[in-house]
Amino acid sequence: MSTITVELPDESAVLVRKFADSEGVTVSDFARSAILEKIEDSFDLQELHEAISEDNGERFSIDEVLEEL
Repeated sequence: MSTITVELPDESAVLVRKFADSEGVTVSDFARSAILEKIEDSFDLQELHEAISEDNGERFSIDEVLEEL
């Protein structure tokens, strides 16, 4: 496992520690989760932009979808 060091102003470090404590997790677990969620959100947004650019405007009603199933 690798270690990454993040430098924060003292006020931010206190805020991070308090938030992690309130969530019942360690600062490392909180930071790991937040970093990975940020990456996942970025990928999701990229996929959304691609889907929008490929959208042909065709839509289906819920009844049509249920009928197909």
